[in-house]
Amino acid sequence: MANDDVSGFFADDAVVGTVRTLGTHTVTEQEIVDFAGAWDPQFFHTDAAAAQGSVFGGLIASGIHTLAVYQRLEVQSRNMHWHVIAGAGVEGLRFLRPVRPGDALTGASTLTACQLEPDRRRGLLTFDGQLVNQDGKVVMDMTMAAYLHMRELIGRSL
Repeated sequence: MANDDVSGFFADDAVVGTVRTLGTHTVTEQEIVDFAGAWDPQFFHTDAAAAQGSVFGGLIASGIHTLAVYQRLEVQSRNMHWHVIAGAGVEGLRFLRPVRPGDALTGASTLTACQLEPDRRRGLLTFDGQLVNQDGKVVMDMTMAAYLHMRELIGRSL
């Protein structure tokens, strides 16, 4: 599929070492319960009273919910202007601290590699991503990769 829009961010615009702040999201108790009720219905995610007796001492967000918060911040902050083809994978995903109701999570991303593939009209960008809570503590980190179109080749038939 051809795309003639040459504005925005392409793989060949990437500068390794670039660090970006992705924005902040405050997690609510209702959000934790609703997400977990649909996708990870463990009592320490869905029942505040029962969670008091857990090893966590209270309600916490599912790790998958935490990852979803990062993804939302990523898309809202930059991917809406990026010529993304698809995600390529996630490695080393770690949940380092519990996320609790009221936590304000700020995302950050560092571009660590860019491998251009002109013959395929794309580039593979690799990032180290993390979420940090309001106390400056890292709650999640990972390495992720995504394919982006190349600017110089846009408009040609893919």
